[in-house]
Formats: sequence, C-alpha cells, structure tokens
Amino acid sequence: MIQSVKDGKSLPLIALIAVVAIILISGAIYFIMAKNKLDSSDNSYQAVFLSNGQVYFGKVADKNDQFVKLTNIYYLQLKQPLQNQNQDVLNQPDLTLIKLGNELHGPADLMEINRDQILFIENLKSDSKVSQAIEKYRAGK
Repeated sequence: MIQSVKDGKSLPLIALIAVVAIILISGAIYFIMAKNKLDSSDNSYQAVFLSNGQVYFGKVADKNDQFVKLTNIYYLQLKQPLQNQNQDVLNQPDLTLIKLGNELHGPADLMEINRDQILFIENLKSDSKVSQAIEKYRAGK
C-alpha cells in the first residue's frame, strides 16, 4: 500500500530538506553578492594594485570573473630630481598624481583590467592623501 505524506512520518523530513535548501540557496546568494561588492559610492575611490608594481586609483565600475572595469583613473608618477640638488632632496621621492588621458597615446578614461593581473583592491578613505589630491585636481577643472 502507498503511504501518504499525511501519515506524519514523511512530513518532518520534507520540512527539514526544504529548510536546508532555503539556507543553502540564501547562503550562496549572499556569498555571490558579497564577492562582487565593493564600497564604490560616488565619493570613494579604490586603489588597484597590479602584479607589475603599478597602482591605479579610480572607481570600480564593474567586476566579473575575467575583468575589473576602472573609471576616473589616476596614477602616481615619480619625478626625477636634478642631479645638482642637495642630498636631502634626493632622498625624498617627488610623487605626482597624474590623470589618465593626458598621455601621448590619449587613452580613454576606462580600463578593463584582467583579474589575473590584480593583486588586491583597497578602498581609499576620503581623508587619504590620494583622495584629497584627486578632489583638489577635480576642483581645479
């Protein structure tokens, strides 16, 4: 004879399986959302550290399994001091924040960076020296 679900023995097992399935699905959705989330509000910038030693500052516009899109891009450039300057000046690096797009080849203000080349991404605080330099540059335009 076929047993019905109403006999009371199968119902707790089905309920348990449903609860476990809901928990697993919720956990997977949370993990996927957390993996792809960066605090990229309109006022925050990220620093993207690449495997070649270069660091770009900007706003992460999109991320997927292969690329990270970066916009509003800046980078640091080391200015070489003149050789006849005193030793104290030679020991202090002179870094300048450069806006991407002013180079000879005239790149657009968008980068699609291969994830394999990214070591890590950091959110910049609004009071960091880089964030302040970016805001100062933007205010001057």
